[in-house]
Amino acid sequence: MKDLRSPLAKVKGLGADGHGSTEHFWVQRLTALGLVPLVIWLCISLAFLPEATYETVIAWLRSPFNAIMMITLVIVSLQHAHLGIQVIIEDYVSDHAKRLAGILVVKFLSYFLMIVGVYSIIKITLGGV
Repeated sequence: MKDLRSPLAKVKGLGADGHGSTEHFWVQRLTALGLVPLVIWLCISLAFLPEATYETVIAWLRSPFNAIMMITLVIVSLQHAHLGIQVIIEDYVSDHAKRLAGILVVKFLSYFLMIVGVYSIIKITLGGV
């Protein structure tokens, strides 16, 4: 059977539909890999707090290291979620306009939540609670 992909698609590493998805695949895998130590750090850090009061958690988050780790966790987890939901939309929404709208909504929502999360952590860290 004749290969239906163009020679240029073979060179670029594009799939059968002509769209490259290897970068998306690898970014999702790398964000998943990055989430493993971040979630372990979060669980251990919160488990070793002397008490789980509001004031204790705020004091814990005001540490520069903890704030940087939380900002990283927020960004990486929302990027990972965005990529995963995008794949689900691409796979299960057949109408092109609805698929594009869904992807854009997810993209804007994830970036908005990243901004809100980072802003909130910085505000807490600088003492503006």
